Amino acid sequence: MATESLRLQTSTKWQRAFERLNGVQPGIQGLLSFSEAWKTASEFLYPRDINDPHSVKTLDMQRVRTAFDLVGRARMLSMLLEKFLEDMRRQQHLIEREVDQYMSEYKASGKVEAIVQMIFRLVSWYTSWKPISELGPTILSAYTLAFQTHIFSTFPPSFSRGFKDLIASTFALVNPTTPPPWRIPQSMAAMDPPPRPDHVLWTSCETLGLLERYESLISSTCYEHIEAHVNETCGKKWDEPMLAKLRGWMTEKIVPWMIMPYARGARSAEEARGMLQGVGSRFDYHVCKTLCDLRIQEIFDIIVDYPDSQSALQDLKVVSSWHGLEDHDVMINRVCGRLQECLQRVDQRSQLVITLRKANKKRLLHPGADTKDILTQYVSIIRCLRIIDPPGVLLYKVADPIRKYLRERPDTIRCIVASLVGDGESGDSLVDENEPIQPLQQMQADDFTDPNWEPEPIDAGPNFRTNKPSDVISTLVSIYDSKDLFVKELQVLLTQRLLAVKDGNYERERRNIEILKVRFGEAALQVCEVMLRDMTDSRRIDQHVQAQKAGPLHPTIISRHFWPPLQTNSFTMPGQFREIQESYANEFHLFKPDKRLHWLSHLGTINLDIELQDRTVSAEVPPLEASLVEFFSQKDTWMVDDLVAELKSVEKIAIVKALTTWLDLGVLKEDDHERYKLLEVAEAVPSGSRPIARPAAVIEEDTPGMAAQKQQAEQMKVFWKFIEGMLTNLGALPLARIQTMLKFAPGYDQTIEQLGEFMEAARREGLVIVKDGMWKLCQ
Repeated sequence: MATESLRLQTSTKWQRAFERLNGVQPGIQGLLSFSEAWKTASEFLYPRDINDPHSVKTLDMQRVRTAFDLVGRARMLSMLLEKFLEDMRRQQHLIEREVDQYMSEYKASGKVEAIVQMIFRLVSWYTSWKPISELGPTILSAYTLAFQTHIFSTFPPSFSRGFKDLIASTFALVNPTTPPPWRIPQSMAAMDPPPRPDHVLWTSCETLGLLERYESLISSTCYEHIEAHVNETCGKKWDEPMLAKLRGWMTEKIVPWMIMPYARGARSAEEARGMLQGVGSRFDYHVCKTLCDLRIQEIFDIIVDYPDSQSALQDLKVVSSWHGLEDHDVMINRVCGRLQECLQRVDQRSQLVITLRKANKKRLLHPGADTKDILTQYVSIIRCLRIIDPPGVLLYKVADPIRKYLRERPDTIRCIVASLVGDGESGDSLVDENEPIQPLQQMQADDFTDPNWEPEPIDAGPNFRTNKPSDVISTLVSIYDSKDLFVKELQVLLTQRLLAVKDGNYERERRNIEILKVRFGEAALQVCEVMLRDMTDSRRIDQHVQAQKAGPLHPTIISRHFWPPLQTNSFTMPGQFREIQESYANEFHLFKPDKRLHWLSHLGTINLDIELQDRTVSAEVPPLEASLVEFFSQKDTWMVDDLVAELKSVEKIAIVKALTTWLDLGVLKEDDHERYKLLEVAEAVPSGSRPIARPAAVIEEDTPGMAAQKQQAEQMKVFWKFIEGMLTNLGALPLARIQTMLKFAPGYDQTIEQLGEFMEAARREGLVIVKDGMWKLCQ
């Protein structure tokens, strides 16, 4: 049984509800009026099937508004909204059926027309079921949210791909005169032409909430469109800057496209600029990043193609700004302001270093690459990276493996020195003719009192120095810690060049020495000056000797104390050649009583006229070949072993190689194995017969001077016994301690860097090992 208080409370609530629904009407007249109004409002809001014309009923709008007003006064609109949303849920199958039809059509054809027509059809459903505006924004918002939630739940997974294809097709509709590739329903066609062919589509997408729901998909579609355009227009195209063109393309194509998805409601250009500022900056960043990624992938080939590819390097550095856009119906003047450097903006500096180091290791730093090619690429890397990063941080990180690899190559110094004196056979030079000649730059400590001093870049390593050598030659010389090796190699190369001059014109070598004085200093090139003076003195001495007693011999006389060690050989010229040498030596001694000549008979060339019975053979040959043919003037037939016995100091293989020269000239003939005969009368070659093909002799080029590195290695071998004794008696020692103790050895003048190179060579040969900077003998 209910208590009295409960009955009283229930009765009170019932009475209040009745008064709210019945109002001040007598009896139940108000309740009947509310019932009629509820029925009218429910019937008006009921979601009908727009495909069934019989389901559409014409109602008096004045009566409908009166009914909604009565329901609102009774505070029953929330109940009416709940009923309406429930009816929507029950009628949702009507929309699902059409969505399935359109998506099946898209899967079958792959055309975005099906997606467009589905969006337009969903807008028709949305408009048909939409409540009147008099109900207020709350009910309209609740309806919109419910409708969008229902249609999102009906979309299959393939809708995202279809919608993405649809967005991609809108990039071609930026021009207002371009007709859309789809049909616009008559109910959506406006009286006035739209500002853009795709205006109705974007408006429909906004109505359905697709722009907000698929915002990331729209952005990714634009990103992919940008990437495709950049890769298509900029790939392998390095002869002109592309970043400015890309930004022009963005201004003409992408920014007008951005207005519809991101600034449709803008009422002025200023408002549109503000709405596009954020997304425009992201798209411009993606342009820079895509171009930067492309150029980083191509960076090795760009450097190979330098300087023709200099424009591509500017794309990684250029600073530019966006220009204003042309007026549209929705005007926009500018999307983003002045930009930072492309490479720094996208923060790809580390990726550039990693990519270039990998490419160098794979394509450059391997035994198959010629040292000259490695140096040429290294110089191009220096010049290219200085364009991208003037402080040199990127160059420091990229060049370190190259410098270490070049330091291990035995002919690096020789290639650098040959380029310095213009000795490249291909004509390519590591030195730019437009660069001023300046002394070698040495790395110095920071001068903090300099008012122009700047701190090191934030990504610089601990060993980086901003005042590293700036010119290419100083950078190449700095591969080694001492320039002494280069000076010695210069002397060796100058020896070869001076001894190769036959016309007495030494102007080129004199000019090179003057240039090298500027780079290395006059003190380092004093020996070279003595060598050049020896050559001119040698011609003067020869002229004097020839004036006293004319002869066929014109030797080059040098001072052995100032020239690099030349290849020595105890080979002595035979017969008339020795008599000519002795005669010349006597005349020289009369002119220079305090000096004696030491003949290097294995060097130089001899012009011979060999008179035979039926012919005279003229040839310019080395002294060994001339000596061999001299023996055949004594007798016509010689065995190789007999020639070896006569010459004594010459190896058999060298004699056989020299005899081949006379075989080719038709002066000698090989009668039997290692038996050679002089041909006084040339043998007739039978018609139709072919000459006997001999295996090509492998001729090693003998250079008058020893390479500087070999020379240094020979000097260091003398001190190996000292080093071996130290490590045996004292155990493991640091390099500095070994250097200090070696200074007590007579004649030791090597630097600690040269000692380190020698110890490293000894380590590779298995003589010593190093651990934590301590050197010790291998057990």
